[in-house]
Amino acid sequence: MKNSDTKREMLRHTVATLAYRGAKAVRGAPESFASFKAAETTRTPAEILAHVGDLLDWALSIAKGEETWHNSKPVKWNKEVQRFHSSLRAFDKYLASKSGLSASCERLFQGPIADALTHVGQIAMLRRMAGKPIRGENYSRARIESGRVGAQQEKPQREFD
Repeated sequence: MKNSDTKREMLRHTVATLAYRGAKAVRGAPESFASFKAAETTRTPAEILAHVGDLLDWALSIAKGEETWHNSKPVKWNKEVQRFHSSLRAFDKYLASKSGLSASCERLFQGPIADALTHVGQIAMLRRMAGKPIRGENYSRARIESGRVGAQQEKPQREFD
């Protein structure tokens, strides 16, 4: 671990896990996937990804002690994907810094990060429902590292259908 604060490092690893799983869920999705509706009352993938971006921005604001929430309108799919990774990058950069956290790692995990993980799973499920599935993976074998939060992730080690 790079930091002597093991909770903070575990939170950074969780953020990297979110990046890995999120990148896989959105990689190769056609622009048309952004507006897929599983049912009349469900969110579209673009709405879900916009919400995930809001969650990550909220996490950063909590960490800095300036808690704010925004409900963003979804933008073009590729821009939402870019926002996802830039919001991850900003939050991870803050966690990696020597700046203090204004909330516990547990609060940051149980609120915005756990919620974001749930929504990434929804996007993966919607991919399958939309006929554009991603392959299953043994994520315990994935090469996930703290700080790797961009779209470029390590190649999956053990995928399956």
